[in-house]
Amino acid sequence: MGPIIETRNLTRRFGALTAVDHLNLTVAEGEIFGLVGPDGAGKTTTLRMLCGLIDPTEGSARVAGHDVQRESRAVKDQIGYMAQRFGLYGDLTVQENMNFYADLFGITGAERESLSAQLLRMTRMEPFRNRQGAQLSGGMKQKLALMCTLLHRPRILFLDEPTNGVDPVSRRDFWAILYQLLKDGITIFMTTAYLDEAERCNRVGLMHKGRLIRCDSPEAMKRATGTVNMEGAFIKSIREVEALA
Repeated sequence: MGPIIETRNLTRRFGALTAVDHLNLTVAEGEIFGLVGPDGAGKTTTLRMLCGLIDPTEGSARVAGHDVQRESRAVKDQIGYMAQRFGLYGDLTVQENMNFYADLFGITGAERESLSAQLLRMTRMEPFRNRQGAQLSGGMKQKLALMCTLLHRPRILFLDEPTNGVDPVSRRDFWAILYQLLKDGITIFMTTAYLDEAERCNRVGLMHKGRLIRCDSPEAMKRATGTVNMEGAFIKSIREVEALA
């Protein structure tokens, strides 16, 4: 079985700026892959190309067996995408937000009721189902966004810095949910600027100025660079790349 995500020389330019520079990457089904780098590294642009939201300037990508440019509709049927600013409605309750997204996905009747109940239990949001979105904490808003993203049972979950700006307890809860989804067979591709979160992934890709500079498991990456944590591995990798420039 081939990879569930694969890119070949994936490139995106915005005028004179090369946001993503000939990215070659594979992700296996059932793993959690973290794309790590500072702001401006090209993480969000990569994610948006993989989701078929923007076209590459060069190269190609396949997601769930489909070309993201030629078969974008088929790709979108297989994925869930949670942007940094997910489109929740503050004047709707948690349940009403979920119902709205269920309508968009065409999920009705008993299936909707079953899925909603399951997701509310998994995220421990049952006590807040009648609370308006505007009254939720940052961590709760992220949980609600995740529930809405999962309503159509995607095979692959794309998350763009999902824990950015939330408190440590909410980050811990969010990761517990991700591990449960992983056990359920969902492939997770996430971007993060938190290097401690990178250590929780099966594999990590380090991006710097649009280029993938190293890709491996966190443990292998630390061994290869002779460092004790991902921060050290990232810093040493950048220095190695810049020394060759």
